[in-house]
Amino acid sequence: MAAPNIVNISTLTGKTDVTNLTTTSATSVLSNAASSGKVVRVLLLRIVNVDGSNSVNVTASLYSEDDIGGTATELVQSKGVGSNTYVDIITRDSPVYLEEDTSIGVAASAADDAKVIVTYEEIS
Repeated sequence: MAAPNIVNISTLTGKTDVTNLTTTSATSVLSNAASSGKVVRVLLLRIVNVDGSNSVNVTASLYSEDDIGGTATELVQSKGVGSNTYVDIITRDSPVYLEEDTSIGVAASAADDAKVIVTYEEIS
């Protein structure tokens, strides 16, 4: 696992991804491949409850390997998100950096009740 130097960057690309949590198992929401040559700065990890009447519990984890492999370290565990509301797990004020071969995954207590929005910068 390399940690590319981010002092002398050549490229900074901002991106936003949306992932539907269609299962109660952990779902990869952002992955930095083992040989990407990039560092990923996560600026926002927002979990939105799209169920109109029920809350949903979510667990968001940082994984030691890409594609939610390796060891999971919880960023938040069993966090309740009320119906038609959202919770921010990562914000610009406290970003998380993904080195090569790491990832973020989210699991929900109910399938199809939550979406995850991730805003990030790829740095190389």
